[in-house]
Amino acid sequence: MNTTQADIIGKVVLVTGGTRGIGLVIAASYALQGAQVVVCGRNLSDEQAVILKEKKLDFYAVDVRDADALVAMFDFIDKKYGKLDIVINNAGGSPYALAADASPRFHEGIIKLNLLAPLHVAQQANRLMQRNTHGGVIIFIGSISALRPSPGTAAYGAAKAGILKLVESLAVEWAPKVRVVTVSPGLVKTEQSHLHYGDEKGIAAVSATIPLGRMATPEDVADACMFASSEGASYISGSNILLHGGGEKPAFLGAANN
Repeated sequence: MNTTQADIIGKVVLVTGGTRGIGLVIAASYALQGAQVVVCGRNLSDEQAVILKEKKLDFYAVDVRDADALVAMFDFIDKKYGKLDIVINNAGGSPYALAADASPRFHEGIIKLNLLAPLHVAQQANRLMQRNTHGGVIIFIGSISALRPSPGTAAYGAAKAGILKLVESLAVEWAPKVRVVTVSPGLVKTEQSHLHYGDEKGIAAVSATIPLGRMATPEDVADACMFASSEGASYISGSNILLHGGGEKPAFLGAANN
């Protein structure tokens, strides 16, 4: 048994937006290490229900933008499991929309989903974790968009930048019992990568711009979360763990005449 697995066995974990994509991989990784894992989302298809059952994941239907509904979900977790140890604040995202063309309502919705909802989730998680003798860990899934221009997803990038400052403040307010950490992926190769980068040739071309020569995988993000919630990371709080493969090569290197 490795150290991470020893830290995870028997823990109660919540992964928001854990029914698909990166969230599902994170949730399945914790379950595989022996945690009791709850995933939440607005709804669940029959196909998703089968996958969650196979991976031994419990499901709770909730819209994380509804603060009152979140209170009910955390009360349910408290009643059923008696504790909450780890939260992965993963739910979020944004479609492509140029800032000049998007409506105020669109921008407000993106901020609500990617900044306010994670804050409300964290508040409710902290309420339960402060009662634990051992406290707990809240991990926000951030984005490289918080640290570089985010054309086409400007409000999303701004919300993720807000997450970084939020995590720094919550880490101070909720210490020493609750650690709060951001895990910020760069480009991640998922089943929907073709929607952003085109065919395999396009994905390879984008990957070539990354120093490590590839995009991150959902498993890379899951591994970072597992580490951040382990005893090996017990002094990490208020920090942002960057998963960007070395970052982006400076544009001038490609533009310069050698």
